[in-house]
Amino acid sequence: MKKLLFTNWHLMRWIRLFVAIGITYHAIISQQYFFLFFAAFFLFQAVFNTCSSGSCQIPKSKIE
Repeated sequence: MKKLLFTNWHLMRWIRLFVAIGITYHAIISQQYFFLFFAAFFLFQAVFNTCSSGSCQIPKSKIE
């Protein structure tokens, strides 16, 4: 679990994290707490390196 959380941080994971933080900030400032669900969704994706469709990773091909 620790390896999953602290390794393989690529650009898309950072973008998801910043989107989650931005949505959280906006939801709290504007008092529209419904948007916290969207923030939690993006935060979950960033922390656990998942995607909604399950096809985020490109398969590695072997060049022979």
